Amino acid sequence: MPLRTDPIRSTQHRDLLNEAARAALALQGRSAEIEAQRHLPQEIADALAGAGLYRMLTPQVHGGHEVHPATFYAVVEQLARADAAAAWCCFISCTASVLAAYLPEAEAAAIFGRPDLKTAGVFAPRGRAVAAEQEGVAGLRVTGRWAWGSGARNADIVTAGCLLIGDDGKPALLADGSPRVLSVVLERSQVRLLDNWNSLGLCGTGSGEFEVSDAFVPLARSASLFDGPRIDTPLYRFPVFGLLAIAIAAVATGIAREALDHFVTEAGRSVPQASTKPLAARPVVQDAVARAEARLQSARAWLMATIDAAWAAAQLSGPLTVEHRRDLRLAATHAVQSSAEVVDRVYTLAGGAAVFAASPLQRALRNVRVATQHMMVGDATYELTGRLLLGVPTNVAML
Repeated sequence: MPLRTDPIRSTQHRDLLNEAARAALALQGRSAEIEAQRHLPQEIADALAGAGLYRMLTPQVHGGHEVHPATFYAVVEQLARADAAAAWCCFISCTASVLAAYLPEAEAAAIFGRPDLKTAGVFAPRGRAVAAEQEGVAGLRVTGRWAWGSGARNADIVTAGCLLIGDDGKPALLADGSPRVLSVVLERSQVRLLDNWNSLGLCGTGSGEFEVSDAFVPLARSASLFDGPRIDTPLYRFPVFGLLAIAIAAVATGIAREALDHFVTEAGRSVPQASTKPLAARPVVQDAVARAEARLQSARAWLMATIDAAWAAAQLSGPLTVEHRRDLRLAATHAVQSSAEVVDRVYTLAGGAAVFAASPLQRALRNVRVATQHMMVGDATYELTGRLLLGVPTNVAML
């Protein structure tokens, strides 16, 4: 068996965490501005891309970092402690760039070889792709409207999921009867952004809808994530949806870590009304902080353990087992839900001061609760993984 790599001891891991620390420092104090704008200021996206943080999952052969997933998690988590929206847009660019491992080599190099590339993308097949030809180039005509276009306002390219439509006007079907789903690469100029991102939290991600009308996409700029990657290296043996779930968990645990640390700092000097003692002197607060720390640390540790186990398996040829894919999704979902519970608890303990916009706990509550709504880490994941644990026949295509 090949030796497992320890990301903590790698130069790449340290360098990327140092870049994340510098980016986090630059983000300090800008969350209110980012929220008010409802998408990242372009200079922030440019700085994150320039630091290489948008290219963590881009193949090395195309100039990317192709990192250990634990490094990906750690960098996103560190950014989330400074600003959750910036962390969210960072991981979206990274996960959308995984498509480079599936596209034909020449096209992937041409698109993803740019060191400052900013990518956004939605997997959900909300578009229709019809075979077409333009100036002798085989391709697809793409039309559709997609929700959750996080980071699209800052992006150079946008990837989008489409149903391949046959000559009969119906979706092309695979042998098992499921529709053929393609991800296509669109130039930003082919995409119309809709200004409809008015959310409870993660306000600065710019996750509104976008639409495309009869855009021509060369066939070489399309691929199916269900076909298996062209590049057979450990990172691309990881499930794409598992990487997405890991990233959402990283944002959530980063939010929770910062919220808990903020509360602990303030509890020593915050004296509630009708009291003469600070919050830290109250037994109920002492008990709650200890339980919150244990909850967050244990959820994070289990997720890291599942990532480590899956990475060890990925050193071998072939895709990861259903068991590894199941555990990644379950541990990520548990980490997100545990993070939300931690934030809920410290927000409640903080009392009336936490309800104001100036409170980091108010922003943390809104941000983490939006993260819990993502389909990759929602309650349906417990049903999916529970069926697998019970041995019930289950469709694992989206695992």
